[in-house]
Amino acid sequence: MSTTAKRVVVTGMAGISPLGNDWQSVRTQLLSGHNKVCVMQPWQEYEGLGTQLGAPAAPFELPAHYNRKTMRSMGRVALMATRVSELALEDAGLLGDAFVKSGDMGVSYGSSAGTPSAIGDFGRMMAQKSTEGINANTYIKMMSHTAAVNIGVFFGTTGRIITTSSACTSGSQGIGYAFEAIQSGKQVAMLAGGAEELDATQAAVFDTLFATSTKNATPALTPRPFDAGRDGLVLGEGAGTMVLESLEHAQARGARIHAELVGFASNSDGTHVTHPNPETMAKAMRMALADAGLQPHDIGYVNAHGTATDQGDIAESLATHAVFGDQVPVSTLKGYMGHTLGASGALEAWMTLEMMREGWFAANANLEQPDARCAPLDYIMGSARQAEVEHVMSNNFAFGGINTSLIFKRWRG
Repeated sequence: MSTTAKRVVVTGMAGISPLGNDWQSVRTQLLSGHNKVCVMQPWQEYEGLGTQLGAPAAPFELPAHYNRKTMRSMGRVALMATRVSELALEDAGLLGDAFVKSGDMGVSYGSSAGTPSAIGDFGRMMAQKSTEGINANTYIKMMSHTAAVNIGVFFGTTGRIITTSSACTSGSQGIGYAFEAIQSGKQVAMLAGGAEELDATQAAVFDTLFATSTKNATPALTPRPFDAGRDGLVLGEGAGTMVLESLEHAQARGARIHAELVGFASNSDGTHVTHPNPETMAKAMRMALADAGLQPHDIGYVNAHGTATDQGDIAESLATHAVFGDQVPVSTLKGYMGHTLGASGALEAWMTLEMMREGWFAANANLEQPDARCAPLDYIMGSARQAEVEHVMSNNFAFGGINTSLIFKRWRG
């Protein structure tokens, strides 16, 4: 193997999200300035659950080959992941190509957990001392690597499978580790990304930490990342997949290239499970810059994690300011579609690349008065900002103190 790192490009992209399942729908929603948060009526049945807000994925259609046999091991999270991977392969011009099954393509994909209802089946077994309702596929639906495995089986990939169950960084780590696998020559191409399905149990996780928004009467006004009036996050759902490929292989087959992935870094705080550390968050960004061979002034836009939690927004803004000062435009997309957890890194990267291609970046939804405790960043406010940039950074930070930073470069051919 050559000691020279291979260049890695994005040749396919697709997503299922609360904002829509194609770029035009997502674009319209982002430019509108309005979110897709709604009241989750079934959640009102749960005693003690403070939040009743969520952002479900837009409805999506399934072709006829998604049938009882092919979907028997899939819960909703695996189904969304598989469908968007199919759309990403189609976008890359690789759907049905023998290359997908050759062993030169692998899968790097994650979610916070498997399908919650399948987890519930085992919970009932423990409570009721009965295996009634459990079958051969219950564990496959429940396991944290259900998305990656189902993608691999559905498309017959025989390359490596990298599973990234790291909560809010599942999608970004999926992309980052795929990048490294191709860079090193271990794989020629990868299906990379993350997925998550919306469920009351996940809302309860954050509710017990007092980290969810309880503005149940005004869903259009929450979440409010970086805003002085924010009161917590809102969960969303979806899936995002990128086809990453060595530049050499992409050019040899005449592929359309969306962007080049030039930098990735991931580290951990090593201090507290839920209290983020600005110093190590900033270090992750600097490591990504070093990996890309870039300086802070080379980055034209930062897509922030921006969950609208009290400590999270403050720590992230301080970290971002430590690296960039107030010289780079910053916005998060969670004000529009909530926090999609394992899908967030992939969906946000996809949308960031589309915005870079068109030369504009979305404003922070519901950001009217930045919190004085947050660093004075160049927050995009009010409406989208026009900007032609060469490099963008997309950041995500997860429970456990896991930090990720991705850097993409505009492709000019």
